[in-house]
Amino acid sequence: MTDQAKAAGPPADGAGFVEWVRPHLPAMSRLAARLAVGADRDDIVQESLTRAWMKRSQYDGTRGSASSWLLAITADQARKAARRLRPVAELEDHDGADHRPDVDARLDVDQALTTLAARQRLAVDCYYFADLSIADTAAVMGCSEGTVKSTLSDARARLRSLLEVSE
Repeated sequence: MTDQAKAAGPPADGAGFVEWVRPHLPAMSRLAARLAVGADRDDIVQESLTRAWMKRSQYDGTRGSASSWLLAITADQARKAARRLRPVAELEDHDGADHRPDVDARLDVDQALTTLAARQRLAVDCYYFADLSIADTAAVMGCSEGTVKSTLSDARARLRSLLEVSE
């Protein structure tokens, strides 16, 4: 597919659409997993692809890349899936789990991320975990690149204080 065809939008035929979205599937999957912990990320990606197929005529390459359009849809579907999740009862600690500093550190970071404002979490997830550029993160969030940079800076400052990390 030529760059001109990619800018024009998703193909109307199923096979062409599959090829158009294929390069974006890993990022969609990573973002779904980050935004809807506990939900089935494959289901979220499938819902996102269905939504993209149904709304393919609304894609406007002048407003952002295919990646940012697909990831915005994925973020929306992940938020919906997260809202549908019911709290799961915690399991009792039967064996007194072994102390593992690497796991404890990871849990601290994950816990700290949950304390961020929703907009900050979305920016962190898009930029750091889905490997989006600032421009693509801005497109997913529906804001300017400057707002993304400011949001990420605020999120990093908050995480530094929560995790007691010095620069």
